[in-house]
Amino acid sequence: MMNPFTSVLDMQRQAWEATADLADKSKVTPDRTETLENVEVGQTPSEVVYEENKLTLLHYEPMTEEQHDIPILVTYALINKPYILDLQPDRSVVQTLLEAGFDVYLIDWGEPSRLDRTLGLDDYVNRYIDNCVDVVRERSGQDSINILGYCMGGTKSAMYAALYPEKVENLALMAAGLCFAGDGGVLELWGAEDYYDPETVTDTFDNVPAGFLDVGFALMDPVANNMTKYVRFYDNMEDEDFVENFARMERWLDEGIDVAGKAYEEFIRDIYQENKLYENELYLNGEHVDLTKIDMPVLQIVAEYDHLIPPEASKPFNDVISSDDTEILEFATGHIGMSVSSRSHDELWPQVSEWFEARSNGTDVEAEPETPEPEEEDAALAEDVTGDETGPSDLTDGGAAVESEDGAETDETGIGTQTDESDVDAETDELDAETSDLHGEDRTDEEVTARGEDDIQDEPAEPGEMTVDEDVVEEVAGEDAASEIEAETDDLTDLSGVGRAYADDLTEAGIETFDQLADADTAELAAETGISPSRIEDWIEQVQNR
Repeated sequence: MMNPFTSVLDMQRQAWEATADLADKSKVTPDRTETLENVEVGQTPSEVVYEENKLTLLHYEPMTEEQHDIPILVTYALINKPYILDLQPDRSVVQTLLEAGFDVYLIDWGEPSRLDRTLGLDDYVNRYIDNCVDVVRERSGQDSINILGYCMGGTKSAMYAALYPEKVENLALMAAGLCFAGDGGVLELWGAEDYYDPETVTDTFDNVPAGFLDVGFALMDPVANNMTKYVRFYDNMEDEDFVENFARMERWLDEGIDVAGKAYEEFIRDIYQENKLYENELYLNGEHVDLTKIDMPVLQIVAEYDHLIPPEASKPFNDVISSDDTEILEFATGHIGMSVSSRSHDELWPQVSEWFEARSNGTDVEAEPETPEPEEEDAALAEDVTGDETGPSDLTDGGAAVESEDGAETDETGIGTQTDESDVDAETDELDAETSDLHGEDRTDEEVTARGEDDIQDEPAEPGEMTVDEDVVEEVAGEDAASEIEAETDDLTDLSGVGRAYADDLTEAGIETFDQLADADTAELAAETGISPSRIEDWIEQVQNR
């Protein structure tokens, strides 16, 4: 029976400790507030080499004396700003590619204004991406270049590669939404034709407000996105590095951008609801986006814990294209973690760089023979400072698995405004004519520049847990194997203070057994999971005393 006096004393002790902790945090609050307000992002040096309408094409300063022959053009989604690929120096996809010796370009789409309400997928693929590709080709002296497309940018890059295969040397698709036949996760369900009409949204707002999209993503995991991440922030206020990481992600979330109305309608209707891209039934401006034309090497980079774009919404794509050089890198992280987690840059991106390097120096690479499915990695990633990746807040890490396929977004802030229909109609006619006349042609620098001049506005845009089927294991390998798998994990919730949410965080960070927890480094585990060091120390002490 519990001693009531001991209980009272414990409560008093906990109250004193909480008061002392609050006093310590109050001392650092001014400094942390300044960090939140002044944190820097996108620091890798670059220059603007091309502009069209709101779009700017960035070229990054090289970081090696020599670069690989074929440059890389990075295309991101229309939602959020692309500096998530250059969030901070030690967690920058751009910098990692530069350090690997690549010549790197990146498209910043800018924010659409009212006049851009009628920009569709045809404009973004056949005009904007094509113009940028031609600029990079001209500057590099290469007939074809590498393209790396992330999220919605990957979807558009796949469309482009089907339309202009002669201009794409190698195609890498990162968490790209490509296949929506029932395995696309919550967003596919929410966006299904029976439940959602995108035109109702665009009829109301014209361009789709970033804030509208942000609420939807946050609702995919409301507790993590609206409460848990702030509790973690409070627990780690004294850790300046943690606060800086948190601040960068929050800034990225706060600087969301609207999406052009027509492009939003087409993406939801044609890609999500009718699955036209995967079914090879998509047309842009009357031209078939024929997936059988994608015959260049294709790399898919997918995140095991991505529920914005689950792996099942990407991987089947390799089965419907013509390329005999396809590969999949599946990494234990989330949608955003693959671009900003430290483990991703230690383990995933060197593999991506090697893939590009082998195909970017004027030599052909023979397709790899079909390989068996990889064993599951023990290491899996958890949420970091800002919580679940759905809001995009995943600063998590994990181990990679490679699968040979040979033979076999959306977040933001800002409110849109009504548009003048006459302005919209006029611009639509002009854009359609311009795209049709120059579609598919090679152009000089002067022609490319002239093509974009009419789009530039005088005024700036307005602000705006892995499971194992034991029956199958027993059937294939016998009872001993099933017992061995079962023995590989412990129930972490047996520990005092570890609920299911914390257990999931630990599991995704590679902690599945008491022995692994006992051997864990407190600081590193805290950084990966966002759980306070004091809690982790208490759990480690418990397992060491078991």
